[in-house]
Amino acid sequence: MSDKKMQVVFASAEAAPFVKTGGLGDVAGSLPRALVAAGADVIVMVPKYGTIASEYTDRMEHVADFYVSLGWRNEYCGLERLVIDGVTYLFIDNERYFKRDYPYGFFDDGERFAFFSKAVTESLQHLPEGFQCDVLHCNDWHTALAPVFLREFYQGLPLYERVKTVFSIHNIAFQGQYADTILNDILGMAHIPNAARQLRCDERSINYMQGALDYSDAITTVSPSYAWEIQTPEYGEGLDGILRRRSNVLSGILNGIDTDAWNPATDPMIHANYSATDMSGKKACKAALQEELGLEVRDDRPLMVMVTRLTRQKGMDLVTYALDRILSGGVQVAVLGTGDYEEPMRYFANQYPGTCAARITFDNALSHRMYAGADMFLMPSLFEPCGLSQMIAMRYGTLPVVRETGGLRDTVAPYNQFTGEGTGFTFANFNGDEMGDAVFRGARLYWDDHAAWDQLAQNAMAADFSWVRSADEYMNLYHNLHPEIDITKPEPVVQEPEPAEPVAVEAEPAAAPAPEPVVTEAEPAPKTEQAAEPADDAKAEAPAKAEEPAPKAEPAKKTAAKKTTASKTAAKKPAARKTAATKSTATKAAEKPAAKATATKPAASKAAATKTTAAKATATKTTTKATASKATAAKTTAKKPSTASATKTATKSTTTKAAPAKAAAAKTAADKPATAAATAPKAAAAKTAPAKASTSKAATSSAAKATAKPAAPKATAAKAAAPKAAAQDSSAATPADKPAPKAKSVSAAKRTTRKR
Repeated sequence: MSDKKMQVVFASAEAAPFVKTGGLGDVAGSLPRALVAAGADVIVMVPKYGTIASEYTDRMEHVADFYVSLGWRNEYCGLERLVIDGVTYLFIDNERYFKRDYPYGFFDDGERFAFFSKAVTESLQHLPEGFQCDVLHCNDWHTALAPVFLREFYQGLPLYERVKTVFSIHNIAFQGQYADTILNDILGMAHIPNAARQLRCDERSINYMQGALDYSDAITTVSPSYAWEIQTPEYGEGLDGILRRRSNVLSGILNGIDTDAWNPATDPMIHANYSATDMSGKKACKAALQEELGLEVRDDRPLMVMVTRLTRQKGMDLVTYALDRILSGGVQVAVLGTGDYEEPMRYFANQYPGTCAARITFDNALSHRMYAGADMFLMPSLFEPCGLSQMIAMRYGTLPVVRETGGLRDTVAPYNQFTGEGTGFTFANFNGDEMGDAVFRGARLYWDDHAAWDQLAQNAMAADFSWVRSADEYMNLYHNLHPEIDITKPEPVVQEPEPAEPVAVEAEPAAAPAPEPVVTEAEPAPKTEQAAEPADDAKAEAPAKAEEPAPKAEPAKKTAAKKTTASKTAAKKPAARKTAATKSTATKAAEKPAAKATATKPAASKAAATKTTAAKATATKTTTKATASKATAAKTTAKKPSTASATKTATKSTTTKAAPAKAAAAKTAADKPATAAATAPKAAAAKTAPAKASTSKAATSSAAKATAKPAAPKATAAKAAAPKAAAQDSSAATPADKPAPKAKSVSAAKRTTRKR
C-alpha cells in the first residue's frame, strides 16, 4: 500500500456557494468537503461565471494560463484558485464562454461545455505542485466529454497514464445532444472512427453523455433505485441499452445534504429555532409562516408546502388534478417556485384565499421558513434521481408525501400505523387520486392521533442524511480504481488504563522493625494485591459480635466501593456494645479512626501487610493470643468474668449500666481521639506491654487507637480475658480489603499497650 493520499479532481458546471441552479450545485458544494474529511485531496473545477459574487472573485489567485485547442481554434484558458474549508477550487476563466448572466440556456452551450471539458483535461498539467491526479470525477453532460478527450488525446502522456475516470449521472433526462456537425468543427474527432461511433446517437446527432458512458472507468448515479431504473426503457431515456451493457461498473450512491446549513437548531433564517428534543419552536414557525403567506393562522389545520421547479417531472400534473380536493378537505397548501405551471398555481391561490398561497419566485430564505413551518412536504415526482428537498424536510421535522421512485423510495419509509415506524407517506403509481389519498392519510393522522404524528416527526429528524456516509462509499469506489492507495482513516488513539499484574506479597519477618507509617485517609487497596499470612507469634485477637460470627477475610479482588462500605459498617457496629455511659462519646471516637485506619507503607514495599499492635488490657497481667472463634467474644466474656475488674462489660447491643470510672475514661478518650495510624511495632509488640501506673494515661488510650495484627486463617481457640478490649482486625492484604476493626471501650483501670 502506498502512503500517498487519494488525489481527486472534481469537475462540475456548478458548485455552491458560487453558482447553483439545482441539486448538482449542492452536491459539488458538499461532497468535496466530505471527501477531504474522509482523507482525500480534492480540487474542484468550475467555470468562472460572471454571476459569481465579488466576495469570492476578489479573493481568487491567478495561478496559470494556457490555450486549449478546440477543433480548428485555440481558446484562452486561465486558472483562478480559491481555497475554502480545505478544498481547492480552480475556476476555468474564459469570458467569451462564461461571462454571462446565467449558466445554461444559450445557443452555443454545446461549444461552451465542450471547451470546459477540454480545459479540465488540459488543466491536469497545471495543477498545484505535489498534486498528481488519481481520479477525474465528472458530473452530468457538461463534463461528459472529458473522459473522451482524455482517452483519445492524452492517454499516451506519462502524466495521464494513472488517471482513472468516474462519471456521475445526476439526471439522465439531460444528455447534451447536438448536431453531428460539431463532431469535426468543435470536437475535432471526425477523423477518429471509434470516437465518432461511440458519440453518435443517430444519423445526425451526437450525445455527450453517451460518450462518457462508453469511455469512463466507473459510472455512478445518485441513488441505488435510480441506478436500476435507468437500465429500463421507461427511465433510461434511450441510454438503457448502454447502461445494461456496462452494468458491471454502474453503482448508485445516495446523495446527502449539508446538515450544518440545514439545521433547525441553528438556522438563522427561520422564525424560531428548535430541535428533536424541544419542538416548541416549530409551532411558532408555523404560525409566523401562515401570517407571512396570508393564510389563516390555525394550528388545527395541517400546512403542506412545495419548494420545487414547477415542471411535469416534479409531478405538477398530479398537483393540479388533486388540488381542489385537497384544499376543500381542510389542508392548507403553499407553493414556492418557477416553471411551466405558474398560472395554475396563481389560479388556486385566488380561488382559495386563506387556504392556498403561491409565491412564483426563487427565495432561499423563504424556502428555509417553509421547510421549518410546514407540517407536510409534497413531492409527487414523475421520476427523481435522488431529490434533496424530501431529506431537508425530514431534517426540519416536516413529513414528506412522495411517490415511490428513485431516491424518494430510498429515503422515505412509509408510515406503518401498527408499529409506528416510518418517516413519511408514499404512493406507488403516477396517479392524482393516489396522491390525494396519501395526503389525507397524513392529514387524518394529524387530526386524530397527534402523539403518533409527533413520533413520526421524531423518526424523520433522526434519519442520517449527512455526506459522511456518501463520502465513504465514493472513497471505496476510488480505491477499487486505485487499490495501491490506502484509504483507511487512522483510528483515534484511546488511552486505556493498563491492568495491573498480580504481585505476590510476602509477609515481613516478625523481628523486622516496621518503618514509620504515613497517616493517610483510608483508600481502597489495589485489586491485584494478595493477602500475606502473618507469623504465628504476631496473631491478634479477632473482634467478635454478640449476634454474628466473626467476619471472614474477603477476597482481595473486591471493589473499592464495597471495601469502603464494609469499613464504615464495621466501625459503626461495635458502638452498640459500649456501656451506656460511654456510648455516645466512644462511638464517635471509634468511627473516626475506623474510617481512616490504615498505616500506609511506601509504594516500593510491594504492598506488604501492615502490622499493628493489639491493644491488650488485662487485670491479671496475662498475655492472651486472640483467634477467630465461632463463639462470640461477648459470650466468652459472660462465661469467664474477670477477677480483677469490678466493672461489668456490656454483653448485649442494648443499653447497659456502666461504672463512673468508665464514663470518665471514655470522656477523656473522646476528648483526645488518636489517629488510627499508630506507630508500627517492633517484633516484641506481640507481647503485652507492662501496665502503666498512671490511670490518666490508661484512660486516654482507647481501643480504637491501636490496630491489630492480621489474624491467621486457621487459628486455634484461646481463652479470652473477661472485659478485654477487642483488637482491631486488619486485613491480610491491606486494611481496606477487610472490614475496619471494631473498637471496644475499656475501663480506666485497665492497662494499655505502650505507645511508641
